[in-house]
Amino acid sequence: MFSNLKRLITLTLLASAANSSFAAPAPVSDLSNNSSSQASSARTASSESEVQRLERLLETRARLQVQMQQQLDTMALEINELRGQIEKNNYDMQQMLQRQRELFVELDRVRGEMKKPVPAAASNDEDVPQGTFSSDADEQAAYQNAVDLILKKRDYAGAIAAFQQFQKDYPNSNFAPNAHYWLGQLYFAKKQDKEAVTSFAAVVSYKESNKRADALVKLGDIAKRNNNEAQAKKYYQQVVDEYPTSASAKVASENLK
Repeated sequence: MFSNLKRLITLTLLASAANSSFAAPAPVSDLSNNSSSQASSARTASSESEVQRLERLLETRARLQVQMQQQLDTMALEINELRGQIEKNNYDMQQMLQRQRELFVELDRVRGEMKKPVPAAASNDEDVPQGTFSSDADEQAAYQNAVDLILKKRDYAGAIAAFQQFQKDYPNSNFAPNAHYWLGQLYFAKKQDKEAVTSFAAVVSYKESNKRADALVKLGDIAKRNNNEAQAKKYYQQVVDEYPTSASAKVASENLK
């Protein structure tokens, strides 16, 4: 009996302990901490997402600014190139106009000389154009057509080609010195100095040509234009020595001062 009573008391204590365990409330602090932790994690995640979005916006903005700056730099470079091209074109145009003025002055002078009457007794005078007639009608026409390209049509490129062809077709023509002289004048006006020197030197080789003195002056002018003062003075002095009373000598004397 005592044993049964002991057993009953033991069972009662165990049941009481079990009930106490099940009735104990859940720790409030644990739930509160979990909720706070979750809210904090959510806020952190939201903040990180916002920062990432701002970083992406800033990166995009910076990339666009770089692209815009590159475009501006490219446009500035193109504008500078265009400005330089415009300045070059203006300079070339001024040079072309200057060459045309020089050619017009020379053509007017030559035209005036061609209109002067030629006395029969003065056929050996240096102021009388030589080689102005040929018994060959084709030769005469070819030469006159080349001259007309200059005086009437002002087709200077065509005139150069015409005189070059004339020299090939009629190498021994009486017009040869004049043809060389015209070519020299055309090249001189175009500032093709190498070709001009060749043509004027050819004129100088004709000792009896009335264009020889002027060709020497032109050789001096080309040397002067290319900063070869010594050579220029040599040509000018040769004109003064060989043709002291000529108009070319007066021009040469002015250049010697």
